[in-house]
Amino acid sequence: MRVVIDTNVFVSGLMLPMSVPGRILAAAIAGGFEIVFCEAMLEEVASALHYPKVRRRIALSNEELDRYVQALRFMADVVDPSGADVSVPGDPGDDVILGTLVVGKADWLVTGDAALLALADKYPISTPAEFASRHIP
Repeated sequence: MRVVIDTNVFVSGLMLPMSVPGRILAAAIAGGFEIVFCEAMLEEVASALHYPKVRRRIALSNEELDRYVQALRFMADVVDPSGADVSVPGDPGDDVILGTLVVGKADWLVTGDAALLALADKYPISTPAEFASRHIP
């Protein structure tokens, strides 16, 4: 199974390993499914990991965080969504995430973003809780 994990869900999972997003990340790391990202999403994760509120919850040095993001580039399937003919009504900034789902031929997009969730009738999009209840033992 191939899964796009929205940036906020991914960072929440790193900050709170016992949370639902944390369980989703643990399942991916254990080989339960493949994470699909695009370069813009990786850059957003890298940036978010240095936010003060995130740094307080993740006990890694800046160098270790940078190495983590580099390792993530190799662990995940990084796709280029620039050719995707998609749009997210009300939030064009999310087009890249929806494009990653489509171009990456992912089975799911896991997000808490309301604009993306509004498209769940057209695309395989679910909240972290819904995804975990269906796919995480």
